[in-house]
Amino acid sequence: MDHHAPAKPTVVLAGIGGDLGGRIARALIAEGAEVRALVRRTSGMSPRHAPEIPGLTRVPVDYSDATGLSAACGGAACVVSALNGLEPVILGVQGQLLDAAVAAGVPRFIPSDFSLDFTKTRPGDNRNLDLRRAFMARIDRTPIRATSILNGAFAELLTGAAPIVLKRPRKILYWGSADQPLDVTTKEDVARYTAAAALDRQAPRILRIAGDVVTPRDLASIMSDVTGETHGLWRAGGLGRLGLAIRIVRRLTPSSDAVFPAWQGMQYLRDMASGLGKLDPLDNDRYGARPWTSARAVLAADA
Repeated sequence: MDHHAPAKPTVVLAGIGGDLGGRIARALIAEGAEVRALVRRTSGMSPRHAPEIPGLTRVPVDYSDATGLSAACGGAACVVSALNGLEPVILGVQGQLLDAAVAAGVPRFIPSDFSLDFTKTRPGDNRNLDLRRAFMARIDRTPIRATSILNGAFAELLTGAAPIVLKRPRKILYWGSADQPLDVTTKEDVARYTAAAALDRQAPRILRIAGDVVTPRDLASIMSDVTGETHGLWRAGGLGRLGLAIRIVRRLTPSSDAVFPAWQGMQYLRDMASGLGKLDPLDNDRYGARPWTSARAVLAADA
């Protein structure tokens, strides 16, 4: 009789150098997985960008070397992509990773989607979501079982990166309706859920999660509570005006490789303010009741 413990499942992770990638690695190890992190040979990644994570195995790869990349994926239960970038990364590098996973016979793949619900938004309205839509079409033509994790906006954006909560004038800036529900999820909550999904052989094609759902009106109330100073609502205009502003800003913005120029962030705001990208139904409880970080907790920590 064999008394040896069953082997830990191996998960291959791409994008370890990013904030979300590092969190996913830690969450997978906490879930009992063996994590094989792909590190680009050509990246010259500094120690700051390659976090030291106990229990992590680093595998140097060249994404253009199909045979070597496939070997690096061999024996994995799932490949998770936390790659971040524009077309050369999302369709190019991630496409090479997908081909390698298929060639290696890996049964499952989690692409780097982590966004609002791009299956319900309009093609052409959001560049970054169009790239995810294009990759979804590509992955669905392969035999691999894919799971996209959609989490709305990262809740951390509420503390400054997204022009919604304006501390100086003590206003909540919004477009459209002050009562439109918005999905927000912290990176840590996304990472923990992704780890659980990576080890779930029966995970469906799409999992929708929201750590919290808040309206602009809710945010004004929360900020008034946590700061002790009244925060009001500031309606910048309707969705048509936001669309016009996006076109103007995009025309005036020099072309660059930035993943999030101002106009791209505005495209996300439009997809949230319109309700088109709203996540429904939510799959928060698929892996049991778990604590989700509220928008209030995120804003209070930054107040």
